[in-house]
Amino acid sequence: MIQVRKSCERGHANHGWLDTYHTFSFADYYDPAHMGFGPLRVINEDRVEPGRGFGTHGHRDMEIITYVLDGGLQHRDSLGNGSVIRPGDVQRMSAGTGVMHSEFNASEQDPVHFLQIWIEPSARGVRPGYEQKHFGPEDRRGRLRLLASPDGHEDSVTIHQEARVYASDLAADDAVSHSFEPGRRAYVHVARGAITLNGKPLEAGDGASVVDETMVNLSALAESQVLLFDLP
Repeated sequence: MIQVRKSCERGHANHGWLDTYHTFSFADYYDPAHMGFGPLRVINEDRVEPGRGFGTHGHRDMEIITYVLDGGLQHRDSLGNGSVIRPGDVQRMSAGTGVMHSEFNASEQDPVHFLQIWIEPSARGVRPGYEQKHFGPEDRRGRLRLLASPDGHEDSVTIHQEARVYASDLAADDAVSHSFEPGRRAYVHVARGAITLNGKPLEAGDGASVVDETMVNLSALAESQVLLFDLP
């Protein structure tokens, strides 16, 4: 079964400095029908104005993945990490017993566009941790590139959950497929472009939950960028 959630159905807030869309309930947006999907709790699509950002704030017991689409995002945290996350970079922060961090647009001229993804961990109270790795277009082009996994497979970042996150850059008419182990499910998010998911059309910002399917086929109708979450 595939259930499509159109981009326009997401929660939305424009704070001036931040224009944000919420796939699942977040902050002031609450929809009991969309509280998450399995351990996938948050997919926020954020656009932050030049020089603005999120001041220092705290997290606990969450695997937080940041995926930049355009621009640069300046990160600093209480673990001593400081970096600029750019397109192709994947940042993983395991909040665990607690971490403080801030995120600001690294540019004074250009906006930054990124996805913030929260995945609930399989165990609470883990030691906080941080990773940042780069997966260039050549890694993602025409294939599903593993970005995050519980065991760091294929040099992915490591998360404390039996979930796997993939990304693919597809040219028009390209196609990729992914098969599932019994009992697993998936969520697909279209970051750019337009695709079909097992024949169902999806455009930028759209998502779809996938349950009781043995395989998904992603076919690009235009140049596209897609994230796939393989979930318990």
